[in-house]
Amino acid sequence: MKKRILAHLSYMDEILELLKDKDEKELEVIRKRHMTEIHFFMHERIIHLIVTVLFAIATFMTIFTYLMVENIALIALIVALMILLIPYISHYYLLENGVQKMYEQYDKLMEEINSRN
Repeated sequence: MKKRILAHLSYMDEILELLKDKDEKELEVIRKRHMTEIHFFMHERIIHLIVTVLFAIATFMTIFTYLMVENIALIALIVALMILLIPYISHYYLLENGVQKMYEQYDKLMEEINSRN
């Protein structure tokens, strides 16, 4: 997913540099494709938000349980959850910032389309 979002962001940056060379039909095709990608990544972002929050809740519940019962076996579970939580947070960060950048790209694209009308 990281490769795909970065590739699309890069592709749109290149397209935005060459907007003046595109005719209106090409711009509409680009707009539709970009909107489709935004929808895909928004869906992915929501799913990862849910998973990340659930992992965070599970991690904190395990930590609080360990503090109450002091069972040494819970440390292994805490470590495993932390190992998973850190990549989830970084991936969600990429998705969130990527989608925000896509919104900005879409706005620039729409400015160009509207300026031609």
